[in-house]
Amino acid sequence: MKNRLWGKRVLALMATATLALPLIAGCTASESNENEQRVLRVATLWGGQDDSYFRQQFTDAFELTHKNVTIEIVPAIDQGSMYGYGYDENQEIPDTVESLKKIMTGDNPVDVVVADSSTLKSLIQENMVKQLDPLIQEDKFDTSDIVPSVIEGIKDLGDQNIYALTPTFISSALFYNKGMFEKAGVEPPTDNMTWDDVFNLATRLTKGEGKDHVFGMAFTTYQGGSPYYSMQQYYNSLQLKVFDDKAEKMTVDSPQWEKVWSTVSKLAIDKVIPKGDEPQDQQSEGRYNPLQGDLFLSGKTAMAIGDYNYINQLIDANKNADKMKDFTKVEWDVVTPPVHPEAPEIGGTIYLSSLMAINSSAQNPEDAWELIKYMNSEDWAKIKARSSYEMVSRKSFIKPKEGLDYNIEAFYKLKPVPPTSTNLDKMYQKSPGLWQINEKGMEYFNQVIENKKTPKEALAEWAAKGNEMLAKIKKDPKATFQ
Repeated sequence: MKNRLWGKRVLALMATATLALPLIAGCTASESNENEQRVLRVATLWGGQDDSYFRQQFTDAFELTHKNVTIEIVPAIDQGSMYGYGYDENQEIPDTVESLKKIMTGDNPVDVVVADSSTLKSLIQENMVKQLDPLIQEDKFDTSDIVPSVIEGIKDLGDQNIYALTPTFISSALFYNKGMFEKAGVEPPTDNMTWDDVFNLATRLTKGEGKDHVFGMAFTTYQGGSPYYSMQQYYNSLQLKVFDDKAEKMTVDSPQWEKVWSTVSKLAIDKVIPKGDEPQDQQSEGRYNPLQGDLFLSGKTAMAIGDYNYINQLIDANKNADKMKDFTKVEWDVVTPPVHPEAPEIGGTIYLSSLMAINSSAQNPEDAWELIKYMNSEDWAKIKARSSYEMVSRKSFIKPKEGLDYNIEAFYKLKPVPPTSTNLDKMYQKSPGLWQINEKGMEYFNQVIENKKTPKEALAEWAAKGNEMLAKIKKDPKATFQ
């Protein structure tokens, strides 16, 4: 049970590390000491023995042209240490933030930290990273071309001060099928629409029965799974919490939560969005179907929220349309993810996963700043703008792929959701039973979409059950539940 509960969290942390690793490069600090041999130590949250990918892509080239600087990668946690979980029940789950703090202090502290926004916020609050504003001003480093939502998101972490810069970011947008809207005679979605407006459009685009049913919208491009987890995109900007910051009391028995559950459950019951129990597409005649499970490309939904990376799949599918039976090229475009009236500038899943900061105890702060400047420079952005997974932070180099014409600004118009609690990750690491409280919520939500309970009844029962579980966790942080 313990191993299973930690699977999602570990994969998320490892994914963050994988995204962070390719961001390692740097420059010499000054002409006066260009022949001095120096080491620049860069911390990542996770890492392993095989670092050949990022060395081939970045570090090897940097060290070839900057012979006086050697970059050393120092992971806060060796991902190889995870092999023991599930075998030794007494093995402590690593605390990434505490592990990071250890390598940021002591006799040989790291110089640069590459981390996500939640981790960085924790480090800022403990004065463990340097404020970059003075360095930016002193070097006249131009930040005017950095995507406004990215720089504003960074400032939100540090009381409107800059403590890190990120060369890339992850984002999502609302994809829509232009042909479906035209055929239905319905105006397509536009930027800055509210969730209610988009849900109304989705209701109008919903049609058909059985295998011919078309959903108006989906929270994800892929088929399967309860909307319980994917609907987080709907309520994240409202910053709703399942329990309080001390993990002592449930907070779901509230009018806001009731509205969320009422809205999403009705959409699922009315088949405007996938309910999660629809039969999966089967491979035809035993042959591989590259579109299997893809709601948007297979024409099973008129709109879907997808990552920037999803554009590559759309382009590839359209290029190879003549090779796939019963597939017609999809005419598509994107708009900003829907917003709530309470937070009209915040939406989507803009994720700052590769924030680069200077350790307050850095041994080599000069090279650390040169590295950050280089990684966030126009030259670097020009080279990396072709990235298929993340977007570069300098908007001058964000262009539609392969000469296509689509609303690429939709991916960066809105501000990211600020982290709500820097202590939350630590609580989940120390108390894996907290994951089960979230999973228990899915049981109650599914009872709502099965018309067995009203949203208010289900949330009240979840709150009561969750409070029982929280009480047990308070007595025994390692408590788990059947």
